[in-house]
Amino acid sequence: MSASPLPRPFGRAVRVVHLVGVGGTGMAPLALYLRQTGFTVSGEDDALGRGVRGLLEGAGVTITPAGGVPEDCGLVVHSSAIRADHPARVRATARGLPLVRRGEMLAEILGGRKLVAIVGAHGKTTTTGMLITALRRAGFPCGWLLGGLFNDESIPPGRLDPGDWVVAEIDESDGTIDRFSPEITVLVSLDWDHPDYYGQAEQLTETFRRLVARTRRAVIFDPACAMSVRAAAGAKVGIFTFGPEGHYRASVVRESADRLVLRLGAAFPSLEVTVRASGIFNAHNATAALAAAHLMGTKLTPDLLADYPGVRRRQSVLWATDGLTILEDYAHHPAEIRALLTSLRQRRPGRLVVVFQPHRFSRTARFKTDFAAALGLADQLFLLDVYPAGEAPVAGGTTADICVEIKKSGAAGRVTHLPGRDPNFPEILRAALQPGDCLAFVGAGDIDQLAHALVARLEQDSARAGSWDKFVAELRPRLAAETRLVREEPLAPKTTMRTGGPARCYAEPAGVADLQTLLRGAGAHKMRVYFLGRGSNLIVPDEGVDGLVISLAHAAWQVCELRPDGGVWAGAGLRLKSLCGFAARAGLKGFEFLEGIPGSVGGALRMNAGAMGGWMFDVVEEVELMTLAGEVRTLRKTEMNVAYRECRELLAAIALGALLRPSARAESETISRQIDVYRRKRHETQPREPSAGCVFKNPPGASAGKLIDELGLKGERVGDAEVSPVHANFIINRGRATSTDIFTLMRRVRDRVQQERGITLEPEVQLYGREWKDML
Repeated sequence: MSASPLPRPFGRAVRVVHLVGVGGTGMAPLALYLRQTGFTVSGEDDALGRGVRGLLEGAGVTITPAGGVPEDCGLVVHSSAIRADHPARVRATARGLPLVRRGEMLAEILGGRKLVAIVGAHGKTTTTGMLITALRRAGFPCGWLLGGLFNDESIPPGRLDPGDWVVAEIDESDGTIDRFSPEITVLVSLDWDHPDYYGQAEQLTETFRRLVARTRRAVIFDPACAMSVRAAAGAKVGIFTFGPEGHYRASVVRESADRLVLRLGAAFPSLEVTVRASGIFNAHNATAALAAAHLMGTKLTPDLLADYPGVRRRQSVLWATDGLTILEDYAHHPAEIRALLTSLRQRRPGRLVVVFQPHRFSRTARFKTDFAAALGLADQLFLLDVYPAGEAPVAGGTTADICVEIKKSGAAGRVTHLPGRDPNFPEILRAALQPGDCLAFVGAGDIDQLAHALVARLEQDSARAGSWDKFVAELRPRLAAETRLVREEPLAPKTTMRTGGPARCYAEPAGVADLQTLLRGAGAHKMRVYFLGRGSNLIVPDEGVDGLVISLAHAAWQVCELRPDGGVWAGAGLRLKSLCGFAARAGLKGFEFLEGIPGSVGGALRMNAGAMGGWMFDVVEEVELMTLAGEVRTLRKTEMNVAYRECRELLAAIALGALLRPSARAESETISRQIDVYRRKRHETQPREPSAGCVFKNPPGASAGKLIDELGLKGERVGDAEVSPVHANFIINRGRATSTDIFTLMRRVRDRVQQERGITLEPEVQLYGREWKDML
């Protein structure tokens, strides 16, 4: 901390400074710089980002609650995103304290220094970070203020130096750029942005032209950028250009996944430099940074940028395996997004999956067509709601408006809008990913929180994968050769809805002994067990099922025998259609209603399946089951608690089979005719597309299907999930639906019925491996 007398900002004797929005990318470095200058610094932020609190508190900055302006505060600094009605601003105004914006304070505190101002629409944070890195490596004395955080936490984003020079990223968004008079100005890629402040591109150009006119020593700019050329026309000092045709030139000699080798030429000394970065635009940024360092008087060497640590949220790789790469980037302007996605496409094989959060309603409204075009480079796109950054909504400036523009291009099929903040977001994304994907989180809002939530889930999955593997390795030698026990078995093909992800572990036991071994092994490993019949009346989440899924698909469980007393023994794996056919051939009545139910005997017992006025337990005499502890029990129907769509004894056990009792004997032809009647009725009243049967339970005294139909929701669609035009209580898969599509559609239908009829529909379909309270 400086021992020199405190500066007098704005001519005032100030000792204590309070920063509102102190966790922001521009505010946190300023807080550190002010603290090192000698001020007592406090701050508040309702969304302190990852690691920022520790960084600030470690430097002696006190974090206060909202509105916690210290009693001895002499000056309040706020970011431009902080509204006038914020508690801290209200209290400061009431106390007569001066309130200044971040840029105003920065300009004031840097007055008298030799400022190297890095400005522009795209690349200024990276260029600033590279220049700081080069100067540090060269031992050149200077302070700095970066508009972000270095990936290397040991390098602070703000640093005071007793020398004259200071490097700072200067923000143009709120007009405070007019307060700076740099020694050297570096114009990186200029572009029209911030339409809320600059109604026309020329207004922004004029702002940069004025900055150039105030520059005292040198102006550096890219001659390939038309706006930079127009802005530089106002220079009254030396003009230096960088780029392929500039005074300062660099060409890419070699490039790897995280390294560039540049050959410097023209005004540069002739040498090759290594840059710890990749992509043509990072080569461009490095050229600008090295040009500035050279003009400052730094001796250039090959290693100045060899250890460039990178800046958070600038192509920061969060996860990298052979099958998946996840990165985050701060890009929030169409030109930045296009450059980023183009570079990723060139450098990374596989699909490019993008999650984008628009930043500010005004920017979205002005550039929505350009956003749609740039985002069209993605193979699959997820759009979040606009991050307002303190703005009120603007007509035409929502994520839905971007979706409209994307639909015009015909790319709507690979775009998903995720409104609100779904707690299942990590699972939704994880389920959409394929081996070899590159997943990019793009945006300047709080999208980074979602990126890190997904990575945390993947890290958790990776840690747990070892336990799944251990379970399979331990049990497989103890099972018969006919028994299947595998990892990551796809479940979608095993369901009638045809959606969902894999089972972490999946088994098809060949007999009772192996089933007992599996259940007891799962208990020893504290692993959850799920039973799967024919996969009807259930939906598997897209992320799959964390546990052991057991299916009685082996032929040993599909027995159907006529007992001497006229009863029928049916194995739990027997298809209901097969049972119905067997009974018809044997002249046994009472089973006809089962025709067309796409399930197994075990599933029908567990759900007390019903149709055409009949219920499974109408024909049950006794059930043989196995508990999760592996105990085999036989229960009479009278000993069981059976209700609508439920058999309580089978909620934590698996049916092995059941003794069924026909209602009477009859001619096979008579039974077959009744089956045909039911079949025709089912075909006329139920859809033929993939579905999970009725989605919602009928509320007391009403029909769920009728309620949904009356609200005109037949044909309502999310992705390829659709409310059936045939039966409103069915959601069908038109071909490429995901379980997330189905859940979103269910919520929409449920909300409409609640709003319009005051009735809360409860799901009848089973959510496999999860609970509905977490999804609806």
